[in-house]
Amino acid sequence: MPLPTPSPTSTAVVTGASSGIGADLARELAARGHGVTLVARREDKLRELAAELADQVRVEVVACDVADPAARAALFDEVASRGLTVDILVNNAGIGTMGPVKDASVDAEIAQVRVNVEAVIDLTTRAVQQMVPRGRGAILNVGSTAGFQPFPGQAGYAATKAFVRSYTDGVRAELAGTGVTIATLNPGPVRTGFLEAAGMDERSFADAFPKFMWEPSRQVAKAGLDVLAEDGGSVIPGLASQVSTRIFQVLPRRLLLPLLAKQHPALRR
Repeated sequence: MPLPTPSPTSTAVVTGASSGIGADLARELAARGHGVTLVARREDKLRELAAELADQVRVEVVACDVADPAARAALFDEVASRGLTVDILVNNAGIGTMGPVKDASVDAEIAQVRVNVEAVIDLTTRAVQQMVPRGRGAILNVGSTAGFQPFPGQAGYAATKAFVRSYTDGVRAELAGTGVTIATLNPGPVRTGFLEAAGMDERSFADAFPKFMWEPSRQVAKAGLDVLAEDGGSVIPGLASQVSTRIFQVLPRRLLLPLLAKQHPALRR
């Protein structure tokens, strides 16, 4: 099932578009001829990206905190007020915490659930209810390889990404035959600002994630849009991440979990 054909009145809404994978997803969509609506909290960063893409496609900027239910509720109305139809939705916005739960901030733990889970349900539901009556549309939810097994050191984050996988698979089965498709992009280690935002230095992950496992952000974005266009359901970019994820899935958890806890930089003493 190909992506919807771009038109002057259609747009691809990309949340978390101010940097990293989100910005590259917007770039990749624009390269494929899709107008984009860039969504994030940092309007200045969105406008920088909009200026970069404006000579390729129609670009809209909407400053929105997807953790805020009222802001989410207004997002699609704002797009419609600009004369645009949401044909593609990319739920990329995500945050994460690191470290043991015993030291965690309750507010930070709940915040990641609001962004990584609540916003995905909210925006996906709104998109599906608009797309199915039209008989066209595509949704890409960004998960993580961390969501394929429990992940000591990022227990809450991994659980939210496990939710993204399960939820997207369930919705995918419901959408069969409607003309609307949905898929999950599950990146492994990617060089973005995510680690810094979570309070970790990328260099501290050098042992846990060897250099050959790190994937370029643009390549990850392309893999996500390719699987969406092919109606493939799910993708893990990069052979190294694919192999390690499969190994982790078959290892007994009594062996796997102590190993992950020992290797995670946020749990090292």
